[in-house]
Amino acid sequence: MARFLRLIINIVILSALLLISVQVWAQDWRPVRGGIPFGISGIALIEQQSNRLDFLIVHDNKQKNQGRIAIISIKGKNQPEYFPLNWPNNTELPIDLEALTSVPEKTKSSFIALSSSGKAYYIRLEPTNKTISVLKEFNLPGIIQGSNFEAFGLQNINGKLVAIWGHRGEGEQPATIFWGVFDLAKYQITLAGFANLKVPFPSGNVRHISDIKVDPVGIVYITSASDAGDDGPFQSAVYVAGYLELLGNKIAWRQNSQLVPLYRSDYHKIEAMELVPGAEGGVVVGTDDENLGSYVYIVGGSSY
Repeated sequence: MARFLRLIINIVILSALLLISVQVWAQDWRPVRGGIPFGISGIALIEQQSNRLDFLIVHDNKQKNQGRIAIISIKGKNQPEYFPLNWPNNTELPIDLEALTSVPEKTKSSFIALSSSGKAYYIRLEPTNKTISVLKEFNLPGIIQGSNFEAFGLQNINGKLVAIWGHRGEGEQPATIFWGVFDLAKYQITLAGFANLKVPFPSGNVRHISDIKVDPVGIVYITSASDAGDDGPFQSAVYVAGYLELLGNKIAWRQNSQLVPLYRSDYHKIEAMELVPGAEGGVVVGTDDENLGSYVYIVGGSSY
């Protein structure tokens, strides 16, 4: 009986220690809003100031009474502030926004949001009065029936505005990365190529690409995610998938043949990512944790 009591006490102590560890770990993740309608499916930097980061985010909602876009502000060690934005009344509400990117070499107020069907929205943000306008709607090139796009990025590489986007794939079906040159004057992307990709982690019902970003030298970062339902459990990872380079007038894709998880999570479903430069920057990720709402985390961040 005494041995049984000691066993029970040891189990209780171990459980308490594990709970404390999880709580300490969870403090690194900052909750944004609770509930399915507030999942973050895309994120882009608006402005980086001393001890403050402002981001535009999109939600993958489908109902009329649900939000599509918002601003979050992270100040110091405080929890993010959330400011919902209204979609313009003169344009139809988008369905299932899954990605968001800023437009290089434009003002910090120009963005492109992408829906899962491949429809893109060129957006201008007025930060002072927190309103947006939709300047243009257009479609990705070469859309294949059954595609489900969850990722879109833009970058100026050696004087060319390069677009990269991804069909998510699922399970044994690989993701597909597409790339091309973007003519902003015509709102037209010329498809240059595509490649399939599968990640080693997570496994099971993994979405091999849940977001994508490319840096100024062409390094391509992706996130991957899986979930077992609206209450999880969730798993995610961040990878360098490869890089884009210009060879004359052509864009070449060099895929990483040995994907290394730069970061992994067994608790959150990462569906959004942004690259924040500088000593206080890092890879910023946002989650769509379904019933558990949304969180943000700065991988490698220091002061925020």
